[in-house]
Amino acid sequence: MLLKHKTAVITGSNKGIGLSTLQSFSENGANIIACARSISKEFQQEVSQLEKKFKNKITIEKIDFSDENLSKEVGSKINLENQKIDILVNNAGHIHTSLFQMTPLKKYKEIFQINYFSQIIFTQQIIKNMIKNKSGSIIYVSSTSGIDANEGRGAYSDTKAAIISKAKVLSKELGIFNIRVNTVAPGLTNTDMMNNNTSKEKIKSTIENLSLKRFADPKEIANTIVFLSSDLSNYITGQTIRVDGGM
Repeated sequence: MLLKHKTAVITGSNKGIGLSTLQSFSENGANIIACARSISKEFQQEVSQLEKKFKNKITIEKIDFSDENLSKEVGSKINLENQKIDILVNNAGHIHTSLFQMTPLKKYKEIFQINYFSQIIFTQQIIKNMIKNKSGSIIYVSSTSGIDANEGRGAYSDTKAAIISKAKVLSKELGIFNIRVNTVAPGLTNTDMMNNNTSKEKIKSTIENLSLKRFADPKEIANTIVFLSSDLSNYITGQTIRVDGGM
């Protein structure tokens, strides 16, 4: 078990890559604070089943990153209620698709609030705990869109590029406290977000150009997050790891 006796905070943990990360962390022995914007009965049942199967503790926290004050409040609560936080996975995110000239500034601000600004506020609270304990691993979930850029994804790509930059800055500032900061940049991944926001034609054409000729399963992204959270990656910080099937 790579994460036994470790405590992890995972945002956006109720679906997609976040849910797969919650499952993989449970398999590897971590106790988890599972943050989600909506908490369904299905999600609560999933958490209960994971706890029963893997004998770990999972605490659910409701958080909406469109609400700046709530982001700070929940982050502070988690910091104060946990003696030691070993891992923070900043996975929560929102997507928007429209051409640059058709995207109002209001929409840019909305996407940045969820994907970037509120995560800054939330992270500032959590790292107080890590700095006090002089250890930790922070993983940001960005996207290949933040590196390559995608047509019609100006606001989304901008936020994901900003996340990569922020992680590099934090890795330099927090290294003195033995806190590592890295970014995972997934490519095409089989999630509701991808399927609901990407045309079938675009998915097909992208897959045709991939070395592995398929999209990723969310668990394959989660496996990389597990690695970056574990002691196996103790000398890796400030890096952006693409998990894209040879895009």
